[in-house]
Amino acid sequence: MRYISTRGSAPSLGFRDVTLTGLARDGGLYVPESWPSFSRDEIAGLAGLSYVDTAVAVMTPFVGDALTRDELTELCTTAYGRFAHAAVTPLVQLDHDQWLLELFHGPTLAFKDVALQLLGLFFERFLDGDDAPLTVVGATSGDTGSAAIDALAGRAGVDIFMLHPAGRVSDVQRRQMTTVLAPNVHNIAIEGDFDQAQALVKAMFNDRDFSGRFRLSAVNSINWARLMAQVVYYFYAAVRLGAPDRSVAFSVPTGNFGDVFAGYVAAKMGLPIERLVVATNVNDILHRAISAGDYSKGGVRQTPTPSMDIQVSSNFERLLFDLGGRDGAALAAQMTGFDDSGAMRLTNAQREGAAGLLSSDRVDLDEMTMAMRWACEEAGEVIDPHTAIGLAAARRAGVDAPMVTLATAHPAKFRDAVERATGTRPTLPARVGDLFDREERFVTLPATFAAVSGWIAERATCKA
Repeated sequence: MRYISTRGSAPSLGFRDVTLTGLARDGGLYVPESWPSFSRDEIAGLAGLSYVDTAVAVMTPFVGDALTRDELTELCTTAYGRFAHAAVTPLVQLDHDQWLLELFHGPTLAFKDVALQLLGLFFERFLDGDDAPLTVVGATSGDTGSAAIDALAGRAGVDIFMLHPAGRVSDVQRRQMTTVLAPNVHNIAIEGDFDQAQALVKAMFNDRDFSGRFRLSAVNSINWARLMAQVVYYFYAAVRLGAPDRSVAFSVPTGNFGDVFAGYVAAKMGLPIERLVVATNVNDILHRAISAGDYSKGGVRQTPTPSMDIQVSSNFERLLFDLGGRDGAALAAQMTGFDDSGAMRLTNAQREGAAGLLSSDRVDLDEMTMAMRWACEEAGEVIDPHTAIGLAAARRAGVDAPMVTLATAHPAKFRDAVERATGTRPTLPARVGDLFDREERFVTLPATFAAVSGWIAERATCKA
């Protein structure tokens, strides 16, 4: 398996190198040269498999010869052995056709653990015996940071620098990052929003002077290995609801588009997905893009769903590349125009390609609250605000198939919002129950390239 850049001019890479590299040299994102295809019998053969065995079966075509099947099994067993539920990503039934796929049973209580626990092990395995240190730089709107830090804290040969928007993540999310005091963990609160944090990370990768001094890698969903790991739970859930003999639909609370794109990849591999509902909050750039072809930035509005308070969704580029005939030069021009103007119209091919599988919905604060109340009062389930966005969209999608909403975070990560909506204040699981007694450590910096890159450069280890 080889990987190519969405912008067409970076060299192709194998799985090991694409995992350690993250962003392509030309500013694009890596995708497989072609999508692996699973037959109906191969999908049926996943029935009854454990999550680890499902993961190995789904990911083997993407890994190629970078790992043996036994090595991949070992890493998956280690990664998912830290989850609090034996099923890793269990399904919960809400009513006759609505389901939740609980993705928050990992160590930091969010869906990001599913991929990042494995990514941390990939880094460690691929760096074994390599003297060149790895400098991981990432931006988070809440959950990526804590999951990445948990996965990489204390690992040899890796330093992690994580940017988060000051005052725009929940207190639980912040403390899950800033109370990890391992010497290789560095937390930076920037005086700006997530889009600015994400732009700073991309700028550091694209700045030849900065990136030339360090061996940079990414843990955001711009890293292909993260998306690959997320493809697994679509197969795991769909097979348990009858695939390949019936189609299944998914509603995905959406910010940076990585989770939705993983579902798109599963569909390209042959999984019978009836619909992928892209559920946004009032920061609705993706809803406007999918429903009307209008991908144009607006101001970011702060909401109780901080992981969705985004106006630039990095992984959307991967979808546009695939739907646009995989023309790297055309996509590069399209993205350059967006960077310059903050606006873009999807081409006819991109809109038509999305129409068969993807739909979208915009959920406001009142609708989110009503979904949380419905889940609590009618189904006995307390859900977090992001999951509620997905559930509100799922319940009005009008799909004639089992509908699975991705439950992306434990409700205790957003205690205040859950209590306002339901009257119930969720408690943290015992394994993180002392979170508010731990010491915090982070630095606050202006949202400028000079300030952030300079601070990182003083602390990161240069290439040999």
